[in-house]
Amino acid sequence: MAVTEEKLQEAVSRLKESGVRITPQRHAVLEFLLNAEIHPTADDIYKALEGKFPNMSVATVYNNLKVFREIGLVRELTYGDSSSRFDCNTSKHYHIICDECGKIVDFHYPSLDEVESLAEQVTGFQVSHHRMEIYGTCPNCKKELQHH
Repeated sequence: MAVTEEKLQEAVSRLKESGVRITPQRHAVLEFLLNAEIHPTADDIYKALEGKFPNMSVATVYNNLKVFREIGLVRELTYGDSSSRFDCNTSKHYHIICDECGKIVDFHYPSLDEVESLAEQVTGFQVSHHRMEIYGTCPNCKKELQHH
């Protein structure tokens, strides 16, 4: 897992530069996020780590995520009323989301910057950002549905 190790070191350095103390919990939350294939919710992270840190609360997880978000280490993905998911990959990418199980997968595609400039020209808005989501059924759920 050399890539993750490297990313973890990078993230830890960024936290230190921002004057953030690296507590064992903070380190664990960060490591979990970097290793997560899915985009976990704060609750997922809490459940995964509560065995290791019996005195850690969901609030601790939320507070850490807030710190990470403020210094740009994670992005918070909000989808309607369901709870936020957190994404450690802050490079520009899009998401494809399963209609059945809600799993979110990263999808890399050249950023659609021209959409932003076109939107500005047409509407007179000053565009801050955009997000594209693609929906469908993931391979797992597709298999499940075929068996029923």
